[in-house]
Amino acid sequence: MSVDINDRITLAHGDGGLKSRELVSDLFLKYFTGEPLRALTDSAILAQAEATIAFTTDAFVISPLFFPGGDIGKLSVTGTVNDLAVMGATPRYISASFILEEGFPVSDLKRIVASMAKTAGEAGVEVVTGDTKVVRKGEADGIFIVTSGLGFFRKGRTPLMPSLIRPGDLVLINGYVGDHGVAVLSSREGITLTTPVSSDCMPLSDLIESVLETCPSGSVRCMRDPTRGGLATVVNELAEASNLEIVLDEQSIPIREEVRAACDIFGLDPLYLANEGKVVAVVDSKWAEAAVGAMRSIPGGEEARIIGEVRECTGCGGPGSERCGRTDERSEKGRTDLNRNETALAPARPGKGRALLRLAIGGTRILRTLSGSELPRIC
Repeated sequence: MSVDINDRITLAHGDGGLKSRELVSDLFLKYFTGEPLRALTDSAILAQAEATIAFTTDAFVISPLFFPGGDIGKLSVTGTVNDLAVMGATPRYISASFILEEGFPVSDLKRIVASMAKTAGEAGVEVVTGDTKVVRKGEADGIFIVTSGLGFFRKGRTPLMPSLIRPGDLVLINGYVGDHGVAVLSSREGITLTTPVSSDCMPLSDLIESVLETCPSGSVRCMRDPTRGGLATVVNELAEASNLEIVLDEQSIPIREEVRAACDIFGLDPLYLANEGKVVAVVDSKWAEAAVGAMRSIPGGEEARIIGEVRECTGCGGPGSERCGRTDERSEKGRTDLNRNETALAPARPGKGRALLRLAIGGTRILRTLSGSELPRIC
């Protein structure tokens, strides 16, 4: 499959899965040919004579604007800061542009801007430039925010990249997955959960700095924040980029019972739900426990743990083969969210790195890249 010039953009093109990747590779990279962009990491790495910098940009169109645990303002700063931090850079500066719909309440705008300022202060970054545009009523949905961020690499530090991942490395996460997706879903649909779930939205710069200060240079191979497409999609990207096999242990992945319950009701898989305060780290096995300890010493990392391992890619005989092991019926059949957008999983890509899930009941299944739209406008 590829992007055809006569196609129309669908929700799936913005959901972080296969359609998103096709749009990037077949359209954007055709015209934007610079090497920093072609690396397709969370930040562009720009080597300068004075210092190496990380530069990232992001857009935020979440609905609703306010949700348990956050809002579009907090999210816009958090998302930008985290994209810089997972590269190993120290976030410093942010730009913010606002697209406002005619008739948008000034009180809501004030609340959003105040939230951005508070979050920026907590993350140690400055919003140093921006822009505002207003469009006619009906031409936007209240407010959209576009940010860019700039970070600097400290002396002796180098970018954290998938190419550094080695067989034997261990995979870590700093806490529960799926909270953000369920929090936004319940708020959007007006659903009251027996035990409310709040978004995990928070800057991770302090937590990541703690890990990098604890572990020697080179022992932390790579980090990613599992936002759109969730944990499963990020692990797929790392496996493909490193041409290795990443095996997650289902029993080790922290998921709240209330998140599991909500996913069972709506036919969603928590491994594919967005997170906004989580980092997936691949670390030399000798330093994995130290990295977990460093995470646990910082707010937001109390539930950090090892959830998987990296090994040489053994290849795959295709879905249903003995080597592939079990399949997850819920994921294989696809799911339909409350907006009735079709969700599907991309076909496995044998021989080019892959992600597997070691099941609690025994056996393994392939973790495939999300191909459709699980929850649109999640960030």
